[in-house]
Amino acid sequence: MSPPDVTITLPNGATKTVPAGTTIADFVRTQIGPGLAKAALFARFDGADVDLSRTLDRSGALAIFTTKDPEGLDLVRHDAAHIVASVVQRLFPGTQVTIGPTTEDGFYYDFARDKPFTPEDLEVIERAANEEIKADHAFVRTEVSKDEALALFGRLGEKFKLEIVEDIFARGATTLTLYSHGGWTDFCLGPHGPSTGRVGVIKLLTVAGAYWRGDHRNAQLQRIYGTAFFTQKELDAWVHQQEEARKRDHRKLGKELDLFAFHPAAPGAVFWTANGTMIFTILQGAMRRLCLSNGYQEIKTPLLFNKMLWEKSGHWGKYRENMFLILDPEADESLPVEDRASFSLKPMNCPSHHLYYEMKRRSYRELPLRLHTQDVLHRNEATGVLSGLTRVRQFQQDDAHIYLMESQITEEVKILTGMIAKVYGAFGLEFTAKFATRPEKKIGDDALWDRAEAALKAALEETGLPYELKPGDGAFYGPKIDFDVADSIGRKWQLGTIQLDYVAPERFELGYIGSDNGEHRPVVIHRAIYGSFERFIGILIEHYAGNFPVWLAPEQVRVLPVHDRHVPWAEEVQRRLLAAGLRVDIDRSRGKLGAQIRDAQLAKIPYALVVGDKEVEAQGVSPRKHGTGKDADLGLQSLDAFLALITPEAQIPY
Repeated sequence: MSPPDVTITLPNGATKTVPAGTTIADFVRTQIGPGLAKAALFARFDGADVDLSRTLDRSGALAIFTTKDPEGLDLVRHDAAHIVASVVQRLFPGTQVTIGPTTEDGFYYDFARDKPFTPEDLEVIERAANEEIKADHAFVRTEVSKDEALALFGRLGEKFKLEIVEDIFARGATTLTLYSHGGWTDFCLGPHGPSTGRVGVIKLLTVAGAYWRGDHRNAQLQRIYGTAFFTQKELDAWVHQQEEARKRDHRKLGKELDLFAFHPAAPGAVFWTANGTMIFTILQGAMRRLCLSNGYQEIKTPLLFNKMLWEKSGHWGKYRENMFLILDPEADESLPVEDRASFSLKPMNCPSHHLYYEMKRRSYRELPLRLHTQDVLHRNEATGVLSGLTRVRQFQQDDAHIYLMESQITEEVKILTGMIAKVYGAFGLEFTAKFATRPEKKIGDDALWDRAEAALKAALEETGLPYELKPGDGAFYGPKIDFDVADSIGRKWQLGTIQLDYVAPERFELGYIGSDNGEHRPVVIHRAIYGSFERFIGILIEHYAGNFPVWLAPEQVRVLPVHDRHVPWAEEVQRRLLAAGLRVDIDRSRGKLGAQIRDAQLAKIPYALVVGDKEVEAQGVSPRKHGTGKDADLGLQSLDAFLALITPEAQIPY
């Protein structure tokens, strides 16, 4: 008796009917074409990622992923981790393996071995791993019982694997999935590519210490970091990008350009120098003007709140571990910290804005009510994740909350995406949008989430912006649109966000009087464009490599008097430029002119103005523009001519 047929729906809506039990690989080859079959790496069937060797046993939706998809690169990096682990155990007998996940830029694998891996060892492992790619071993999937798994890894002496096997089955698993290639086996949820030959090229990066299960009380392991690409050309481009990133590291440039510092007395909180503070306040002022010109009201709210606010907002239950708690000194110390805490520094502005909204009766005529804040926030980040300006404990956001009627959502999202495009365009940052839906850890019922997701998705589609769907990546209170920007060397950063919240108005019982004189519930949009000022400035430092545009540079012009007799005219030049609103200093080092020019170049000052005998006689200046090579010297010109040159560049573009 022949097997029953199943109907497979493709991403374009087309359907194909094949006998049940057909492998996905055969389906692609016979029903779609040999070209896709050759390029295919894995599939997604009814939302679950599966190997091409799996069979189609029921009707459902099928999507195929190839080397052209970002998911394809993640997959081969997963394959690469298995390849590296197999090679390490072959080259260094007695080494035990633990886990090997993918990361944003590659993968790592943790090993238990008494003798440390050396840089020379990494070179040997890398060569052998790339030989495994050439061998083109098939990845073979099998399922085993608990007893079979324990017998296998017990025979191999893999005590860490045995511990994980016990945990997996303790959580209710009935079988364990194994993947083998070239005689080496590991357990893994998968999927994997058809064979090792699909990986392309592997490069090992570093080795670092780690602890089993991330606990310092457990065994110390060695973590080998690596990456993989489909081609050597792609790998070379990535290596070049990493070299550029090291040169642009905002922590290095921040020190060289005297922008900010940190101190052990305030971990995770920034000391802004005069130069850094100037950049910070320029960005603050620019965002403030943009908001005010788009109908926002700027407000300030307290930094410290009783925990009853956080219980009402839902943060006490969902976010408490990230909050700085103030303990009640009279509380019983035997109680858990959360039961002794009575106040918290605010980690976000939204609950305080909800309090502000409800302080008086609102009318539909006030909506949308746009509230903008740049207050200080605190989040209790773990010490190990603090990183320069990009991960701090104290920060400020260009934060806003917009209270509006459901009928106003689409128009408001259009306005917001226009503001976002204007700001990012001013910095030369290209952006892409992602639509993120309800996460597993959420507040509010599914009916409310259905309304919120449908409303925000419709508004996003009305803007015409292309977007990527990110299921399960929404905020715990609502769906969101996140904006990723690409910097000057191609790295992606998540910056702005537009979040639609139906939950908070319910929890805070927010209302407005409608045109029918009845009480209605508003919705809330949470939005930020920079994100945090700290992180945004860190990104800008690296984007520009410290060579800020004139309008953003903390020192726009430096005047270089050649000798003492030129100082009076240099001071007059400074006075007139300051009067024109420019940020100007004079080099008073009395060093040689070449040294003065070099110092201005190292400080990345946009314009250095040489003032010598001919400049005094002509009552002019000789500008040198930073970073323009042979064209740096612009020649003698009048001060008015220089002002005409620099003034447009000094204007804030949004």
